Amino acid sequence: MNLSEVKTSEIKNLELLAKQVVEGFITGMHKSPFHGFSVEFSEHKLYNKGESTRHIDWKLFAKTEKLYTKKYEEETNLRCHIIIDNSASMHYPIVKNQTLDNLNKVGFSVIATASLMEILKKQRDAVGLSIYSDRYEYYAPEKGSDRHRKMLLHQLEQLLVSASTATTETYQYLHEIAEKIHRRSLIFLFTDMFQTSADNTALFDALRHLKYNKHEVVLFHTYDSKTEIDFNFDNTPKKFVDVETGAEINVYAENVKEKYKDLALSYFKDLKNKCLKYKIDYVPVDINKGYDDVLTAYLLQRKKN
Repeated sequence: MNLSEVKTSEIKNLELLAKQVVEGFITGMHKSPFHGFSVEFSEHKLYNKGESTRHIDWKLFAKTEKLYTKKYEEETNLRCHIIIDNSASMHYPIVKNQTLDNLNKVGFSVIATASLMEILKKQRDAVGLSIYSDRYEYYAPEKGSDRHRKMLLHQLEQLLVSASTATTETYQYLHEIAEKIHRRSLIFLFTDMFQTSADNTALFDALRHLKYNKHEVVLFHTYDSKTEIDFNFDNTPKKFVDVETGAEINVYAENVKEKYKDLALSYFKDLKNKCLKYKIDYVPVDINKGYDDVLTAYLLQRKKN
């Protein structure tokens, strides 16, 4: 789906937007390995002799002459917990009014999360949400009700209009989140993997903690390829400021561009290899390229479960 084709100047209705993203993704599925994968999970199941008749759908029986019972939240197929890094670096690039073709990293993560929630709803899967920065900002356990999803959407909308100057050490809050998720779940983490510490040992210890209790973990490494990989700045003297530590450096972009890109790609490769080692699914997601990789990752995980 070409998101820029959606006629809107600003992101007004997150739920509607998520539906448009998912519908565009589903339309393209016939070209993918997921052709034939059902994204409409039945809201009913065949009645089995001996079960309570309390939840039989008699209107459906009148149409089909077959007995079906309604499915409820506790019969959810899969539990999913989505984690969003809301630190200052995730609010890069600076965007005053976010639109679908002009997002920062947290804006991309919000829309990706809302889209995942929409497809989870279609599959009757439960969803929970955690948001952290320099503190554990928000937690909601996994549920499947419409009321619960609307509450999460409201929380996500707040991220689109808020700013952050917070630093973070992601590993601290991943340990806290891991302690809260007791039942086996699929865990999605949106983060740019920028830490004030250069040593990722503690971070991967925390990611391994998330895998405790047989959770499946998918790391969505969220980045802006234009500047954070390609270092696409004009060659005039610029001051680069770390939005979390305040550290500054004055450079000509062309003087460091090649070396910077090599180091950035090496870092990505190292992250991928470590995730492979610890059996964590690593999915790099460029905020300039849409949501197909995010939604495909969900389908891959659902097939495994």
